[in-house]
Amino acid sequence: MNLTYWLPVIFAGLLTLSMLIYVVLDGYDLGIGLLLPSVERAEKTQMLSTIGPFWDANETWLVLGIGLLLAAFPAANSLVSGELYLPLAFMLGGLIIRGVSFDFRVKAREPHQPLWDSAFFVSSLLVSLMQGLMLGRYLMGFSEGWVAWGFAWLTALCLCNAYALLGASWLILKTTGSLQARAYVWAKQVLLGAIAAVALVSIATPLASPAIAAKWFVLPQFLLLLPLPLVTFGLFALLNYLLPRLARRQAQGDDRYCWVPFVLCVSIVLLSFWGLAYSIFPDIVISKMTIWQAASDTEALWAILVVAAVVLPVVLAYTAYVYRVFHGKAATELSYD
Repeated sequence: MNLTYWLPVIFAGLLTLSMLIYVVLDGYDLGIGLLLPSVERAEKTQMLSTIGPFWDANETWLVLGIGLLLAAFPAANSLVSGELYLPLAFMLGGLIIRGVSFDFRVKAREPHQPLWDSAFFVSSLLVSLMQGLMLGRYLMGFSEGWVAWGFAWLTALCLCNAYALLGASWLILKTTGSLQARAYVWAKQVLLGAIAAVALVSIATPLASPAIAAKWFVLPQFLLLLPLPLVTFGLFALLNYLLPRLARRQAQGDDRYCWVPFVLCVSIVLLSFWGLAYSIFPDIVISKMTIWQAASDTEALWAILVVAAVVLPVVLAYTAYVYRVFHGKAATELSYD
């Protein structure tokens, strides 16, 4: 076994897994933050109660992913952090404000709650925009010029729609009554923006690198990979078809299939990550650095792998346990009393 080859591959897989889980889990609670201004006070409380047991644990996956990047791929971390210093700083600031506003909102007296609701929305928007901006800059190879920056900001706006779709589908799963009916409407409204997010990433990756374009648009790879985008956009079409029909069922008291939109959204994220990972591998910074060039030495990777072999199963088990304990519909009130 060639450890010099396989250890960076293993850590690239762990990093991708961490980011995938983070996008799904923290994506829906960021989406709920983005949707928060659309409802009155009582429904805001109900929306926040759907993420109360989960939101801080969801962010653990971001910490794990950043830790893996820093420890296993220090050269890539140095390059990416240098290029994305300001968006990273704003994102971390947004995450801090978001945590503070969530906890303070629960304990604050009623006259002060709107202030913390606004802080939660603004910080959720800031975090979502900065993540989309960083993704756009990364996909364009950190190029300068108005085209590259325009693409990055467009990606940021589209990612907000994708997170809002995840948030709306989570509310469909976890709520009932009028709020659930609203969530069906929100999901339909942001669906086009989520489709645009996937389409932008799909178009940008081959444009950013001739090597990526060769992976997708040379026979026979093109024919073998064609089902991936077709199935992804087929799932979008299915979601678009089902949302109004499930909403009508919900209005008639039939909530049996409330899980379907969220499962479809997660499946779309999974397929999108699969396509993006295939496009980028073996690079960790597109056209600039491979995972082997960026990796720590073999001895350091072995030590990190031992730690990861302990930490990752614990985080997975804790996440699974929390979601198992708090499965089903959420309470209408959120309280720490």
